[in-house]
Amino acid sequence: MKQITNTILMIRPVSFRMNEQTAVNNYYQKVLDDLTHETVQFKALQEFDNFVDKLRVIGVEVIVINDTKEFDTPDSIFPNNWISFHESGDVGLYPMFAENRRLERREDVLETLEEVGFVIENVIDYTSAENEKLFLEGTGSLLLDRVNSIAYCALSPRADEDLLIEFCEDFEYTPVSFVSSQTVNDKRLPIYHTNVIMCLGEKFSLICLDSIDDKKERKNVVKHLKEDGKEIIAITEEQVNSFAGNMLQVIGTNEERYIIMSNSAYESLTKQQKNQLEKHGKIIYSSLDTIEACGGGSARCMMAEVFLPKTV
Repeated sequence: MKQITNTILMIRPVSFRMNEQTAVNNYYQKVLDDLTHETVQFKALQEFDNFVDKLRVIGVEVIVINDTKEFDTPDSIFPNNWISFHESGDVGLYPMFAENRRLERREDVLETLEEVGFVIENVIDYTSAENEKLFLEGTGSLLLDRVNSIAYCALSPRADEDLLIEFCEDFEYTPVSFVSSQTVNDKRLPIYHTNVIMCLGEKFSLICLDSIDDKKERKNVVKHLKEDGKEIIAITEEQVNSFAGNMLQVIGTNEERYIIMSNSAYESLTKQQKNQLEKHGKIIYSSLDTIEACGGGSARCMMAEVFLPKTV
């Protein structure tokens, strides 16, 4: 079982903008009043293409699928929320909080993966939970320790505990749930996705422990990470605001390890934190300023990891 992969699926945006439906509980989104929708899309596309180029240069296999204008899908650039891929050949499809994000789910994405040689055995579909207003947004909500079969999950309006348990039963994971909060207008409110405050690599976890206000929950998360041999790299809530938690370890050319993040995440890290990370891979960063501001997501959200088996 592998924790990290060499293959990434990414969706190239056609109408990227701030999504008013997700802004109700994603407090990282901003309205860029001085930019038109066309300018925002143009800038996001530039950032996307530059990011893909950087990944390909280091030997990551990036499967890029173009979004279509058939539906209004301003957040299509973040595919990891609606789909996950597993070494067993299983694919997970997830219930989404925002109605317009449900339109991102596309059958042809699976067909494209099969065309390039990936094997899909089963599709495990949780999307009917949307009818009950219950949500679990893919690997945004689920931080999967694939080797040790543990699913870390920050519970929020977008991550329901019963659905987490259902996922864990289906995929044979142990759930480790907690509430992660941020201060908004002097109130502590749940952070919308686990992958904003936490990254899991092969031998490390970068995490904002300060966001877990309940001491028992925090202690439990630390216990599991330590038991599984992860070096814990702590980040601050301020660094979370710069998307420092939203990074991903990948495999490049010759099995080389890389840690992928945005420029703002990199700039927010201390020298010590960079040194800790560099023990686990070379840091690659790319400017995603427009995508982060309007989308409220960053590098990790843009990459859906493909672990599916390949036909020989």
